[in-house]
Amino acid sequence: MTGDYLYWESVPTRWKDNDVYGHVNNVVHYSLMDTVINEWMIRTAGFDPTSGDAIAMCVESHCVYKAEVAFPDVIRVGLRVGKLGRSSVRWEIGMLRPDDTVVAEGHFVHVFVGRDTRRPVEIGGKVRTEMEKLVIA
Repeated sequence: MTGDYLYWESVPTRWKDNDVYGHVNNVVHYSLMDTVINEWMIRTAGFDPTSGDAIAMCVESHCVYKAEVAFPDVIRVGLRVGKLGRSSVRWEIGMLRPDDTVVAEGHFVHVFVGRDTRRPVEIGGKVRTEMEKLVIA
């Protein structure tokens, strides 16, 4: 599985991530996916979510839970692009424990829209160029 994702980030869990059942709550998985995607877009692709002409809106998300994880575990989050369209991208995410146990797999679909119009716009420039590097066959 590790070779299936082209970008990796390690994220420590926090004390507050555990729920009453003693494991990381399901909403944390979604938060981690969203955070890793947006951090990659900002740091690697130069995306400006606060003042750029376009913003990326999540129109679909999904997560399949495979194994428990709990604080103080570190989660390795892998990222790839499953489909890159004209104005949308399907991010695919894999989450692993340090021992390579698969914790969860999911996806996010972002549609890029004009900040003011909220109408779809083409993904272009450096953002598209960098996304193309994460596209899987």
